[in-house]
Amino acid sequence: MSYLSRENSNLPTELWDQIDYTVVNTARNILISRRFLHIFGPLGIGMESIHIDDSQSLDEVLEDGFITTKGRKYVEIPIIYDDFTLFTKDLENSQKFGYSVDLSKAASAAENCSRKEDLLVFFGNSAHGYDGLLTAPGINKIKRTDWSTGENAFSDIVTALEIFSEKGIFGTYALTLSPDLYTQLQRIQPGTGLLEIDRISKLLNGNVFSSPVLGTGKAVLVCPEARNMDLAIGQDLATAYLEQKDLNHSFRVLESVLLRIKRKQAITIFE
Repeated sequence: MSYLSRENSNLPTELWDQIDYTVVNTARNILISRRFLHIFGPLGIGMESIHIDDSQSLDEVLEDGFITTKGRKYVEIPIIYDDFTLFTKDLENSQKFGYSVDLSKAASAAENCSRKEDLLVFFGNSAHGYDGLLTAPGINKIKRTDWSTGENAFSDIVTALEIFSEKGIFGTYALTLSPDLYTQLQRIQPGTGLLEIDRISKLLNGNVFSSPVLGTGKAVLVCPEARNMDLAIGQDLATAYLEQKDLNHSFRVLESVLLRIKRKQAITIFE
């Protein structure tokens, strides 16, 4: 029996293909953090935990005949999921009359999982001990000025890049903004003929993103090189069959993912 239990259903292969296409493409359009983070995996659902290294202190310690690794911890890879149901009467009518099955519920479940993944990446989960890009201890913090006027946003980002340079953080940089800050930058900067967002985007080689999970008034700049951070994936986004209940078919969209921050100084948030 496979982990996804699809063989327990009597659903046609064509329907599973449609569900997979809907789930994957919905997630691809919504996920933001995967657009700049390096992916480590997929490692398989059997990979329950993985190590996170602090690159600044990682070392082997030899003492009294024991070898241990300093600066390394093992963390469980959490599973993210969301369920949906397809009505048997809809599937029967679709097959009888030859029209496509409405997979809006599958798309909604994929969207919910995608939001949960980005929330985990940006904010972590304090209840279960997971760090996020905006919540990890030891990250850089800058007092954000008013980004709706003048060159304040550009100047703040330049300051963050200077901090990275001083700390030896070099490579690709990526900025993620809450929607309100992203909107504030959609204005022409006097004397340049350019939108403020375009100036910043050019500075960061186009790596500027907006994510609704950030809420309002939040921005984070990272150097997402693999040596600084990555996204470990056990089970990539997939759909499992749960059961047939009250004649209807229940499904679960799930994945197992974990943000690994290896160098906290490669993160700067604007407070």
